[in-house]
Amino acid sequence: MTIEKLPYDFSICKVGDISHIPTNDEFCFVGKTDEEISVVCLSSSLPQGSTHTDIGWKGLRIQGELDFSLIGILADISAVLAKAEIGIFVVSTYNTDYIFVKEFNFDKAVTALSDSGYTVS
Repeated sequence: MTIEKLPYDFSICKVGDISHIPTNDEFCFVGKTDEEISVVCLSSSLPQGSTHTDIGWKGLRIQGELDFSLIGILADISAVLAKAEIGIFVVSTYNTDYIFVKEFNFDKAVTALSDSGYTVS
């Protein structure tokens, strides 16, 4: 399985309202529940009015469209990274999954995944 390194710097934010979320950017993930609105966005486009912001994340994308019947892909990737003592933040879309790791752990994450048989490009 191939995992793509994304060439961007990301931030994870918590916002009070959706009016300043950079939804026109190439990458912007919004999660809204009854308790919060969370955003993963390009660090260059932090939403105004963020109540919490965590900068310094890098992203990985599982290549291709994943069929919903596939089981254990994300579990295996997260287990590899957990064994390497790397925390993750994950976003799933209809097509695939995105794994975010802190920038200081990015090279370590790529090495751990490569050593476990994943192709990281």
